[in-house]
Amino acid sequence: MTRATAEKPARRPPYKLMLLGAAAIWGGSFVVLKGALDVVPAPWLLGIRFVLAGIVLGLVFARRVAAQLNKGHVLSGLALGVTGGIAYLVQNTGLAETTPGHNAFLTATYCVMVPFLHWAAARARPQPMHLVAACMALTGVGILSLEGGSLSLNRGDVLTLVSAFWYAVQIEVMVAVAPRHDVLTCTVIEFFAMGLVCLLYGIVAVPPPPLSAFVGGQFWFQMCYLVLLASCVCIVAQNVGQANVPPAQASLLMSLESVFGVAFSVLIYGDPLTPQLIFGFVLVFAAVLISELRS
Repeated sequence: MTRATAEKPARRPPYKLMLLGAAAIWGGSFVVLKGALDVVPAPWLLGIRFVLAGIVLGLVFARRVAAQLNKGHVLSGLALGVTGGIAYLVQNTGLAETTPGHNAFLTATYCVMVPFLHWAAARARPQPMHLVAACMALTGVGILSLEGGSLSLNRGDVLTLVSAFWYAVQIEVMVAVAPRHDVLTCTVIEFFAMGLVCLLYGIVAVPPPPLSAFVGGQFWFQMCYLVLLASCVCIVAQNVGQANVPPAQASLLMSLESVFGVAFSVLIYGDPLTPQLIFGFVLVFAAVLISELRS
């Protein structure tokens, strides 16, 4: 548990709502991201997205960043950006070689990894009920994501598990840097670092998209959603929330992204609301409730 978390327990509920809101926006971004990926390869799309987000957030908080910028903030932002950039890249690479359901389910395994990483890094033994809640949430997400499928691991599945590990590492990095640094300044640097990681990979491994891919209002509408909401709003909410919520609970709340993704597919695409989906939602809701009652 971070110092900020221990000293300000009364302020946790707003921060948890920030994490919940971020999960909801990320859940809705699956639809937007799918359309954008149809015209721009993932490394280039991610690189452009994060660089633009860094510029936007840097302009909004220019004075704050200028006042706080020093070696410690740069190194912390780079650590967050490199781990986050690797996680996004590996997840998107895995998605190309597995099903979206497997990808969503296996990515959510970071909510089980985080308590053990925090235990190893901070010698903070996880509460048993938090581990039970994480496993319940993982089971619920699996029920939601793997309807009609089986979990036989292929290369894409393994890559997705690797990305989940890097997401868990990034959460632990934030836990480590938050008590000593300004989170917003670190986030601005994180955006540029993630963008650089993705663009460098794109330059080496993936041909750049044609200029025609960037012509059209639909693509830039999608980019506005991804840059302003899914990046600027969500990652700021994620980082600020993680700085004030215990890591096991923070990862559990953010794993609801997959649940919101299924919910939006039901609402927007008219996917059937089956008993299996309802059971998955009940399991995840129960997991969050158990985690909250034991906090």
